[in-house]
Amino acid sequence: MAEMPPLPTWREDDGTVVACTEKIKVMEENMQELFQAAQDAFEDGLLMGCSEAQLRDYLQRLAAAVENPYRR
Repeated sequence: MAEMPPLPTWREDDGTVVACTEKIKVMEENMQELFQAAQDAFEDGLLMGCSEAQLRDYLQRLAAAVENPYRR
């Protein structure tokens, strides 16, 4: 079974560590959900005969396309 990479120490743009335990908990839950959804989609694609390389490339492009609606 695939294992999610270790989570980083979350930081703000200025490098300050995000120390709020509730925020860290929410980030952990969100990343676990995202990883599982990506894993499921990846496995489905493989079972349907899609190229592993193409699936990985698309998942990377998908992550790169996420926009920040809170730009400062």
